[in-house]
Amino acid sequence: MDLAVIACIAAALAAAVHGYIFVLETLRWEEPGTRRVFGTTPEQAALSKQLAANQGVYNLLLGIAAVASVILIVTGLRGPGIALLLTITGIMLAAALYLVVSDRSKGRAAVVQGFFPLVAVVTGLVALGQSV
Repeated sequence: MDLAVIACIAAALAAAVHGYIFVLETLRWEEPGTRRVFGTTPEQAALSKQLAANQGVYNLLLGIAAVASVILIVTGLRGPGIALLLTITGIMLAAALYLVVSDRSKGRAAVVQGFFPLVAVVTGLVALGQSV
């Protein structure tokens, strides 16, 4: 199987996760379920709403760029698509690593945020090596 296909699937799943994070941080930040996920009180959520929304938009844009990389690859622009895929999923992976390094209690969240980007980066690098 072409590893670029696996990289595309992983990037698309990473985009879906980041889209979901956007919904939580931007549209549902003060909802009880979201507060449980992030461990915030109603007061903390109210005070951090604008900051969370801004972070949510970043997550949405990362997801959109990951989808764009998949579209490039699928439409035959493999080189630029893999380059974009590696850049975007590398950023996602770096953010997940920062999360767990900065706060060990966030390990589960870091795995959720970083697993699909890790798969995309590894398979994308191998796919890139195969096309050279």
